[in-house]
Amino acid sequence: MNMNYTADELAFRDEVRSFLEEKLPADIAAKVKSGRRLSRENHERWQQILTKQGWYATHWPREYGGVEWSAVQKHIWDEESNRYGAPRVIPFGVNMVAPVIIKFGTEEQRQYYLPRILSGEDWWCQGYSEPGAGSDLASVKTRAVRDGDHYIVNGQKTWTTLGQHANKIFCLVRTNTEVKAQEGISFLLMDMDAPGVTVRPIITLDGEHEVNEVFFDDVKVPVENLVGEEDKGWTYAKYLLTYERTGLAGIGNSKAALEHLKGIASRQRKNGRPLLEDPTFAARVAQIEIDLQAASISNLRIIASVEGGGVPGAESSMLKVRGTEIRQSISDLARRAMGPYAQPFPEEELQDGYEGDYLADPHGAAVSPQYFNLRKLSIFGGSNEIQKNIVSKMILGL
Repeated sequence: MNMNYTADELAFRDEVRSFLEEKLPADIAAKVKSGRRLSRENHERWQQILTKQGWYATHWPREYGGVEWSAVQKHIWDEESNRYGAPRVIPFGVNMVAPVIIKFGTEEQRQYYLPRILSGEDWWCQGYSEPGAGSDLASVKTRAVRDGDHYIVNGQKTWTTLGQHANKIFCLVRTNTEVKAQEGISFLLMDMDAPGVTVRPIITLDGEHEVNEVFFDDVKVPVENLVGEEDKGWTYAKYLLTYERTGLAGIGNSKAALEHLKGIASRQRKNGRPLLEDPTFAARVAQIEIDLQAASISNLRIIASVEGGGVPGAESSMLKVRGTEIRQSISDLARRAMGPYAQPFPEEELQDGYEGDYLADPHGAAVSPQYFNLRKLSIFGGSNEIQKNIVSKMILGL
């Protein structure tokens, strides 16, 4: 496999760099690089900039407003945007439900929902996990019972990321209890402001309101909000998760985080010398860098396969496992490098609009919350233990 970019790909990288230098708001980039919390307004402002550039729906067909970037172009964008401190694109609308609607939805659904995702009119969240049905999505119990032209939905979803901002949610719901678990699930699009929907915050270890519980009590959902066929939602969910898991590897994010870690370690001192010169610490950094380079090459191999017309399968599970382990290792080492400056912080320091002085080292204020937050990476999107089972079954035949 040729690991070098072509002339066209190098030209595209230059274009991306020029765009980020000119259009990425400095205040947003500074917050990303320092680990400060981004507001809803920050995310929406960046989305509008990307939409104006035509770079928001990078993998959609052109006929629906996308640009159809190649897998290599998306890889370049991931690395460069992370390096410059661009916010991650909130994936639930543009990168998760949209591909499902494009592939399995009706033309009416495409014409209605896709423009609203592009414009930012709709903010989507994901209704997959439930109490007792996290990685085992076949165990979902939220019921949708057909009643004329509507489904009546009852149940609960949990760990609903940014659901407090969303006006739409795509859900896995059980529509048939007479068949085996995977065959009785449907994929339903719902309004978050519909009567009977309740959102309750879950405050995580880092003090953040990132996730929520969502309750459905006799919520009426029009039948035309069903994506694809009834009881075939498991197929659509797997299609979505394959691409989500590849993204969770976060290769570009890890490369940026590794550079940040090296910066911290070059400033921190041990026995009068930079911590990065300490043999034991330097060896840990080197091992992470080796692992990251190997994961990056694997990512490029998967990209080459996709470019040739393939679809990531068990490879995405392998990349999810290794990528999330690397990201957690980097955050752990950053916490260790900060030493006492990684102590618990005043929660308001990470809030939007905070203008006071940091009580700890300004480079360390976000280290602990990031460490705690990233513990989730090996769990959501399908726990790493489940991903290893997928790999053993699909590749090793065990």
